[in-house]
Amino acid sequence: MSEELEQILLQLTQPDNAVIQQATAQLKLAFKDPAIIPALCAVMTTSQNHQIRQSAAVMLRMRVKKHWKKISPDHRESLKVVVLQAFTQESDHTVRHSLSQLSAVMVKHETPDRWPALLELLNQSTKSNNPQDRQVGLLLLSKVVESNPEPFKPHYHQLLQLFGDVLQQDLENPACLYYCILTLTAITAYVGSEEMNLMRSLIPKMIIALKHLIKADQDQASEAMEIFDELMESEVSIIVPHIVEIVHFCLEVSTDTTLSDSLRVKALSCIAFLIRLKSKTVLKHKLLSPILQGIFPVLSAAPPPGEEDPEDDENDSGDGSDSESPKHYAAQVIDTMALHMPPEKLFQQLMPLAQACLSSGNPYERKGGLMCLAVLAEGCADHILCQSLSDSNQVVRSAGLFALGQFSEHLQPEVSKYCSELMPLLLGYMSCLNQAKVGHVTKAFYALENFMENLGEEIAPYLPTLMETMLSALHNAEELKIKELAVSAIGAIANAAKELLVPYFPPVIESLKGFLTATTEEMRALQTQALDTLSVLARTIGKDVFGPLAAECVQLGLNLSNTIDDPDLRRCTYSLYSAVSTVSPDCLTPHLDSITTVMLMGLKSTEGVTTHLEEDKTFKDGDAILTDEEQIDLHDIAGFSVENAFIDEKEDACDALGEIAFNTGAAFQPYLETCFQQVYDMKEFPHEDVRRAAFGAMGQFCRAQHKVWKETPSEANHQAMHKLLDVVLPCLVETVRSERERHVVMSVLEAMNGVVKACQGEALQQPGRLQDISHAIRDVLKKKTVCQDGGGDEAEDEDQQAEYDAMLQEFAGEGIPVLASAVPADVFLPYLNDLLPLIMSKAKASCTVADRSFSVGTLGEVLQSLVTVSGGRAVAGRLANRLLPVLVAGVRDSNSEVRNNSVFGLGALAEAAGPVIVSDFPMMLSVFSNLLSKEDDRRVIDNLCAALCRMITSNVEVIPLEQVVPALVARLPLEEDLEENKTVYSCLAMLYTHSPGLIVSQMKTIVAAATHVLGSKDVDTETQNHLGLLIRNFAQQHSAEFQAAVTSLPAEQQAVLSAAISVS
Repeated sequence: MSEELEQILLQLTQPDNAVIQQATAQLKLAFKDPAIIPALCAVMTTSQNHQIRQSAAVMLRMRVKKHWKKISPDHRESLKVVVLQAFTQESDHTVRHSLSQLSAVMVKHETPDRWPALLELLNQSTKSNNPQDRQVGLLLLSKVVESNPEPFKPHYHQLLQLFGDVLQQDLENPACLYYCILTLTAITAYVGSEEMNLMRSLIPKMIIALKHLIKADQDQASEAMEIFDELMESEVSIIVPHIVEIVHFCLEVSTDTTLSDSLRVKALSCIAFLIRLKSKTVLKHKLLSPILQGIFPVLSAAPPPGEEDPEDDENDSGDGSDSESPKHYAAQVIDTMALHMPPEKLFQQLMPLAQACLSSGNPYERKGGLMCLAVLAEGCADHILCQSLSDSNQVVRSAGLFALGQFSEHLQPEVSKYCSELMPLLLGYMSCLNQAKVGHVTKAFYALENFMENLGEEIAPYLPTLMETMLSALHNAEELKIKELAVSAIGAIANAAKELLVPYFPPVIESLKGFLTATTEEMRALQTQALDTLSVLARTIGKDVFGPLAAECVQLGLNLSNTIDDPDLRRCTYSLYSAVSTVSPDCLTPHLDSITTVMLMGLKSTEGVTTHLEEDKTFKDGDAILTDEEQIDLHDIAGFSVENAFIDEKEDACDALGEIAFNTGAAFQPYLETCFQQVYDMKEFPHEDVRRAAFGAMGQFCRAQHKVWKETPSEANHQAMHKLLDVVLPCLVETVRSERERHVVMSVLEAMNGVVKACQGEALQQPGRLQDISHAIRDVLKKKTVCQDGGGDEAEDEDQQAEYDAMLQEFAGEGIPVLASAVPADVFLPYLNDLLPLIMSKAKASCTVADRSFSVGTLGEVLQSLVTVSGGRAVAGRLANRLLPVLVAGVRDSNSEVRNNSVFGLGALAEAAGPVIVSDFPMMLSVFSNLLSKEDDRRVIDNLCAALCRMITSNVEVIPLEQVVPALVARLPLEEDLEENKTVYSCLAMLYTHSPGLIVSQMKTIVAAATHVLGSKDVDTETQNHLGLLIRNFAQQHSAEFQAAVTSLPAEQQAVLSAAISVS
């Protein structure tokens, strides 16, 4: 049979389709014969044609992979002998490679201990004095260990000693170094504590070996550098002692312009990963300065003569093709530093370098400085921005636009203060849209969008010019890219302008509808953007304006996803349905079946997922021949990659399903279980953005089920809610502890807080659940979770936290008042006592402003929660002695936000504890009086007024009203914290009943202040009703005083009061 088989395999190599098809059919028949195994073995060892030998090895591997148990014991044993025999006598590298992969598949079925001949061959060859033998032995070793690392554990110690020798002795044999490091990478995750020291000792040798490998083969060196990623992922403690050498090696590689971009990028990403995981160790070893000194030249390097950076190509459409360049990754390193290092330490070293670049005569150095500022989104000054936008060099102007976009995104509200200087410059860019190159216009739109989005009503003066420019672009621009940018900009304008955009709504909507009915391929990007902007309009323009169009918009979305198969387009339809559910959920109800079906298919789909197989690159036909009976084995998968569009689709599907479930309520019930199960399955998805969205959606599903139960309180609905809660809350708690990505944990904490806030005590009925959630919060505050780098550097910089750490702790802290408001106070007290010291420790004067503000703010929210729960007054009274000193110290803080939160906390304490702390009222009033006499921050003054009102409401008899009320009323109207109008005016209404004479004496000031509240869209209806009633009482019962107060006001304010009085 072997001769016949060799002939068939030879025919498969012929350049004739008819011959190949005939040979394929013959091969399928041959595979049905049990003698196929010995026949392939014979061909593999005796054929004179190396291609045929390789084909036979590949065929055998595919057969063994799935049918090992069907192969007879005799054939198995002979195969084990033949493979090793073939391997030792083979001279062709590609065939040896295939034989090593065949051996690797066999090792999955036959552990090394049941194949002693393999171990003996490995031992002999890897220790041979002949370099070629060592190379071949290390090739075989790398393949068999990679395929199944765990069974080799008893041999790890011996292997590590071998690798130590190879890395030292085989520096002139790069292939040996390559296979050695690949094998090390494979076993890293399985190394036990007993091998740690040996593994650690290899790091310096490995760095030297990598330097030699770089000289020989940069692609292999780049792959070998994965060892650092694997060590950081699984055993970071191994590399910590060698962090200095690793960083210097990576800097050496990343700054060497003679090396390939991919290798330099690998080195830079390695530095970024180290900073993420071990920022404190990097600081401790004084590596911050060398890293910055190394990457700044990369960031500001000029491109080769006659070329330009990809992002500076004027015809570039912004497709992100520059994202794999060393320059881009150098900026990523700085971005990572900003997120994971204390700002004080980073800026001290970084700003001199950035400023030197910004003032340089070289445009690429000025660009580098702006890129640095842009990723930091910090340290911006108006003159830097305005100068760069007016720079004579377009490279600098483009970088300035990018920086402005970044500042606008991350430095609010400070950047918006430069509105009057920057908007004319940006409108100037817009005025020459048709003459400019697409690449430059793209950056101008990016800056404009991000800047406008946060202006709010301040956009009003610019709205006519902006909308005239955008509508003109929609109708007249020749480039579809310009239309796409204009559509996107209209979304940003809508976010700021909201109802102010209503006059422009009809022409905008007509253009969008026109774009969404087209079917040609080139319209795809424009349609995607049109759907996004339509979603923004649904959320911002107002229910009355958008409501009548809601059903038509849903139908447009469905028509698109039915006719066009595009993940970006589908993703945008999900967001549109989600937005419509906030305005007109009934419009979605008839289509929920179609909508959920498409979204679930998007979640289940593996489209866009590329599986990278350990296949022989030179033999392409094996899989095609055996497709009817062979499947890909997971062990053959070297990795996955997922196209961004499909990741975004899954992320948006989760987000949308959660919001639609909540907004459509009972109508979503038939779909909730199926949708929940599919979303729940995404919690282990490799990409963190999808995991984040899945956890958020799980929380929304719980809130949706609770809402349905509250609307229809049946036993079935109650059980359905608890069934969900019993799955979701334990899952969220476990994820807080075990998830590696901090921003995912933030979302999980947010989801958990949302569920408890909505479901209250229902969420905490299961025994132990309150404890589990409290302990999860405690673990975050103590930095004991996986994502908080629980390694050995805790002592360093305890009082300094990088941005993500602070945000993470804030999300955890927000859960404490949520729990406090969900259960009786005495039930939560043991856990509160556990958590309070962790919060109070951040109020020390030595802590950062952000920490102090967070601390006193959380204390205030906890006290506010105790106002409404059973037993809250007694618990607040018991806590008063511990909290008063902290809050009083906060009132005297130099930072206005800390003072503001402390004032709120004292007011909340007075309201929560009431008579229990009446003896402290004189001291509190004295503190407030001193502050009121010198405070100039309006938000603090507003909160002082509210705090005084809380004290009055909680114990009116002990307050010296004649002194307090005039001082309080004199500070009205509230200007910043308008939510506190409710507290202030309900107090004044109560005082009107209690001490009418006192309130009437202050009528003139109260009436004048009332005109700023009545009719204001920023003040809730209940407050306006309370105030309206007080004003009508004034008008009816004290008409002379009231008329005198009214006539002293301008006509506009008089009209407001007349309208309030006329309401029946």
